[in-house]
Amino acid sequence: MSLIPSVFGRRSSVLDPFSLDLWDPFRDWPVSSSDETSQLAATRIDWKETPEAHVFKADVPGLKKEEVKVEVEDGNVLQISGERTREKEEKNDTWHRLERSSGKFLRRFRLPENAKMDQIKANMENGVLTVTVPKEEVKKPEVKAIEISG
Repeated sequence: MSLIPSVFGRRSSVLDPFSLDLWDPFRDWPVSSSDETSQLAATRIDWKETPEAHVFKADVPGLKKEEVKVEVEDGNVLQISGERTREKEEKNDTWHRLERSSGKFLRRFRLPENAKMDQIKANMENGVLTVTVPKEEVKKPEVKAIEISG
């Protein structure tokens, strides 16, 4: 994660070597409520590293776990995707405001070599998807003392 703030006060992910997202100069601009590529399409995901694992958290309010996919592609690319469909409009309904987002989202992250790809776990609770990728234990180099002759 970059420590350089963007123009709009958010941290920029442009310099993140593990992110596969393309840089979008209009990412933080307000989006029209009628635009299909609204807020959901730009789903924000936090990625933190602990001594034991890489932990990804995504806010996906209103989505069921069946509407979200967590996949590993090309051996080390974590892909989180999903879709929120727009509520069906009934003939007799009168909409006064339509601000909740709908549409598809897709985020991809290249995982480091120390990720245990076969032990990834995902959990969804209260509108937050948590993906935990355990890390390989870092082996300390073995030190062998060499006797000095002479």
